[in-house]
Amino acid sequence: MEIIIIISLVILLALGALFAIPKSQNKGTDLGAGMTSRSFTKEEISKHNTRKDCWIVIKDKVYDVTPYVEEHPGGDAILNNAGGDSTEGFFGQKWSVFLVPVLPIQATARH
Repeated sequence: MEIIIIISLVILLALGALFAIPKSQNKGTDLGAGMTSRSFTKEEISKHNTRKDCWIVIKDKVYDVTPYVEEHPGGDAILNNAGGDSTEGFFGQKWSVFLVPVLPIQATARH
């Protein structure tokens, strides 16, 4: 019985610590792997338009798809909008709704 009480107290202390510890004061949103959100202008994004450095914008989110270029099932079609907005082409394909959640977000696009 004492063990249950001790475990309960430890759990309560841990939960209390979660609420008592102040939240991070970072200005960006944590994207995992130590990255925080940024925003880029269209001009900045447009510089990343080659096979070796390919960024695309989907619904105002910037994705670095460079590692994926060679594996793209549509071949070089991914390069059609490299350095620009690919939202229309991306969502024109039925399978794309399954891929968006797994793409790593690089940043957001500024207008």
